[in-house]
This record gives sequence, C-alpha cells and structure tokens, in this order.
Amino acid sequence: MKRLTLFGTLVFMLLILGACSGDADSESTNSGDGGESTIAGEDLEDATELSFWTFAGTHADFYASAAERWNTENPDKAIKLSIETYPFDQMHNNLLLALQSGSGAPDLADIELAKFPNFLKGDIQLESLNDLIEPEIENFVEDRLNIYAKDGTYYGAPTHVGATVVYYNQEIMDEAGVDIDSIETWDDYIEAGKQVVEVTDKPMTTIPTNWYGIWPYVTQRGSDFFDENGELTLDNEENVETLEFINSLVNEHKIAEVTPGGGNHSEEFYGFMNNGGQASIVIPMFYMKDFVEYMPDLKGKMQIRPMPLAAGSDTKSVGMGGTGTAVISQSEHVDLAKEFLYYAKLSKEGNIHLWTELGFDPPRWDVWDTPEVREDNVFYEYFHDDIFDILLSIKDDVTGINLSENTPDVLSEIDSNIMHSVLREGNQTPEEALKQSADTIRQKMKSAN
Repeated sequence: MKRLTLFGTLVFMLLILGACSGDADSESTNSGDGGESTIAGEDLEDATELSFWTFAGTHADFYASAAERWNTENPDKAIKLSIETYPFDQMHNNLLLALQSGSGAPDLADIELAKFPNFLKGDIQLESLNDLIEPEIENFVEDRLNIYAKDGTYYGAPTHVGATVVYYNQEIMDEAGVDIDSIETWDDYIEAGKQVVEVTDKPMTTIPTNWYGIWPYVTQRGSDFFDENGELTLDNEENVETLEFINSLVNEHKIAEVTPGGGNHSEEFYGFMNNGGQASIVIPMFYMKDFVEYMPDLKGKMQIRPMPLAAGSDTKSVGMGGTGTAVISQSEHVDLAKEFLYYAKLSKEGNIHLWTELGFDPPRWDVWDTPEVREDNVFYEYFHDDIFDILLSIKDDVTGINLSENTPDVLSEIDSNIMHSVLREGNQTPEEALKQSADTIRQKMKSAN
C-alpha cells in the first residue's frame, strides 16, 4: 500500500486546488468568501439530522441527490442532510480547528487528497471504513482506497479513479495517415507524432510546465518524487531519464510544444485545443467534462486510448487527483453516517451515480459494464461508446502516487524552475535541473529538522 505522509503548506494547497478544479480532478469549487448551504429532506418529520462539509459545488449536488434517494428507499431511517459548501482552504482549515477543539465538526466531510494526511496524524478523528470496504474490496481499484488509508485502515471513500489516458483528435490523426491503435509504446507515439507534424504542421501534443507535465510519466515508469519511506527521489536515475524523454519530445523530436497558458485548464488552452491545435493530450479520464463544457467543436472527433507503454514498464495508466469523503468521529450518529456514505459513494448504485451525475470514472470497477453505466449520455455522445471497455482493459494497471509533507517544495520547484529551465529556456539539462532542485529541497528538509 502506498504510504502517505503529512503535508499541507499553502503552495501545495494552491497547486492541488488547481488540480481539483483543473489539472488533477476537474471538480468545480465554491470560490466565495463564505459557505453556501442546502438541506436535503428539510420537510421530513422525525428525520435524523446529519451535516456534511465540502468544497465542491458539484459534490454538494451529488450528496443532496443521494439523500433524496436514500429517504425514498429508507423511510424508517430518513435523514435531513445539511450541506455546507466552503472555499477549499477555509473548509479544510475549519475542519482541522473543529477536530482540534473537540467540537463543531460535521458528521461527514470531503477531504481532498492533498489535505488528507493532515487528518491522519496523532489521534485520528476519522472513522474506519474497513467494515464497509473490506467485504467488497476486490471490486475496487485498490490504489484509490490506499491514498486515504493509514496502517491498514481506510478513512476515506474515493470519488473517482482518475485514470490517465490519451485523448486523440481522430480528424488530425486521419489527416496524417496514422492509425491510433497502432500506437502501443512511446516510441510508436514519437514516430506517429513526426508524421503528424510533417503532414499537418500541428504538434502531436503539448507539455504543461506545471507538475502535470512530468508526474504521470514518472509514475508510469515505476518511480516518484518520494519513495514509500518518504525519502526524496526527485533526482534519481529514473526521473532524470523521464525528464530527458519529455524534453526530447519538445526539443529533439519536435513533436511537442509547451502548453498554451502553461496548463490544460486555462482559457488559452481550451481555445487552442478546441480549434484543433494539437493531435493528442495525456490527461486523466475526468477531463471528459472539460471537453464537453469548453471544447464543443471537438464533439465526435476525440478518441480515448490507454497511455503508450514506457520502456521496461507494463503500466498503461496512473491515477491522479482525488477527494475522500470521511465520517467524523465527533458525530453523534456515526453508524447512520457510515451507512449513508456507503449508500452514496461506496455501493454499486452510488458508483453508478458518480458516472451519471459527475462524469467521473467510478472507483468500483464492477459497475463499469452495468446497463446503467452503459446507457447513452452526453459523454458517450461526445466521445464513443467503449469508454468503459478501455477502462476495464487497464483496471489492473492504474498505479498510485507517493505523497510527503515535503511534496509542496517539489511541486514548487517543478513549476518555477525545473520545467522552465529545461523546456522553455534550455539552460539546464534534465539532470542538472533535477539535481539543483533536489539539493534545494534537501537543504530545506535538513533545516526543518
């Protein structure tokens, strides 16, 4: 199981918040100064009152819908669910303060992947979900469960798999005379990219200058920025070779460019991509929602395929981003809160609704071929009807990531130094850039100790 260690500085929070509403999770968040409230089951008499905190408006809607279904199906256990949606930082800070003070916490709360380790230190005040998960654990993509776990205890219910895939613009690939199903390795991808550039004068892809431009590739190759013991591995041989590969796409093979706007969730990039600016993009499945909402002109043109294989690796995908929903120990109704959480998010029905309502790849793989998931919807209409066949083919290959309290320093170095000095300016080799940043981080870690 992947081991998560404590972290949570403002830099990392901001990076992952960008991930949740963009580069890693594509979950919309409330950006106001105060919370927004809604109550499901408000008119029911004798309903048990439960409270839920989140930072994502889409999650608030999801749980309100789940509460309405719950009350219809369980009139003897009716709940009045009070949902508060706060800005990202405010919600997590308020929750920590409530737990530290011993009062004022909700019954249930969304905790973003980046913040979760803050709640797993000392006297953990989140309820174990093992009794809900373990009887059906073979039906889940386990790495999604492990990122919300500590010492064999599961504390969070995942929202999606976040499986990284490649979206190909079929129109561009056809113009270039490239069969996307012939692309099995990154070497194949490079050769296809050369043909795309030669025929269409468009890049095969673009590389973000934030952490998303390197982290998925590093993880696919079996490496990370920290090992499972929390030791910094940023400048190890595998990561140097990975950054050399990424740099070669831009500066040697000339099949990639730097992403317009720096990342895949900027208005500049949406316009570029919507206008057929590049032939493919490497990003998780949840990006489907971005295509549908911000790139309408690509409807019917995009095909989803697994990541090409890296040398020496059989990993076809990596999981990125995520939010775990927890039951808080302060709750006076722990058993009912756990029962509702299972119904809303861990059950087969709940996972089906994660797809039909949010467009996320459900963490339970056993729903991927159910009739409800296979019913036509906006995503099938935009893309194609074998989305979950592709997911089923890679379900055992979706690997997770290692996180550390020092991850913020790594991500800051990637964003501000590494990617710019290697890809944009070309004034450092990948080895030089990674070593310089690693030395800087090690010095910070030493000073902190």
